[in-house]
Amino acid sequence: MEDPKEYPEAHHTEARVIKEGILVGSEALAKAPKVYGIPTGVEGLDDLFFIVEVENGKVVKKNLGGIPAYSVFNITGVNDTGKSLMAEQFTVKQASEGHKVAFITVEAPANFVIASLKLRAAAMGLNFEDFEDNIIMIDAASHTPLRENIPDLLATLAYAIKTYKIKFTVIDSVTGLFENKEMLARGIVRRLFNFMKKWYQTALFISQKRSGHEELTAEAAGGYAVGHIVDGTMVLAKEVIDSSFKAKLYKREIGEIVRLFRIDGCRMAGHDTRVHYMEITDTGLVRILEPIGGGK
Repeated sequence: MEDPKEYPEAHHTEARVIKEGILVGSEALAKAPKVYGIPTGVEGLDDLFFIVEVENGKVVKKNLGGIPAYSVFNITGVNDTGKSLMAEQFTVKQASEGHKVAFITVEAPANFVIASLKLRAAAMGLNFEDFEDNIIMIDAASHTPLRENIPDLLATLAYAIKTYKIKFTVIDSVTGLFENKEMLARGIVRRLFNFMKKWYQTALFISQKRSGHEELTAEAAGGYAVGHIVDGTMVLAKEVIDSSFKAKLYKREIGEIVRLFRIDGCRMAGHDTRVHYMEITDTGLVRILEPIGGGK
């Protein structure tokens, strides 16, 4: 439960009419940002999002070329499925194009994460020194108040956004912000989501699945409610081929590991709904491959 002292307006006892919360459609639309694609740096991913427009009386589907701008995406999966790699590729891609990216480290200290980002840049054929200062590290792993106190974290992030003109935010992982207090997960993620919307951030939240969760569901630590708050979820999974049924389904040999990827909803754009094969290359990059069953 939120502290009434922190949000006194949310704990009044007498019902009030909040007139400023009422907008007619045209007023709301005037405040709506233009939908366009943000390249992710992940091969095969950007083509999976689209928008629909009407041209000459006909409905036309257009490739968005990335995740929708100003969207907040949850990337979830069990350990060693490529979640952090995907977030790092996104960070490197945007930083290399001259944009400022906030990278909030919750699991590992910032100096270890920045070293990993440098490796990711090398694998992507980029010279990290050309844009390393476009990445603004916020080290919640090493500073307990940032990890344990959400108001401190958001105040620090707001300061960084204003100071460095940040457009993109990555949190790895959001699960670490409600570790051992999953009952608070929904409230914490809601506050983070609202903050990203207020500051017009395009954001990636990395969240960890517990081992008991089904591989291709959007459920993460904190429950399904976490995924329902954000604009969309990308699910990363891995399966051991341990039966003839799986061998036939995935066209792999028994004993192999197959990696899978699925977009579980996106409020701000259309998206491919199929399960795709995924791989982590020998240079440490995530690639999204063809859908299961073939097709483009």
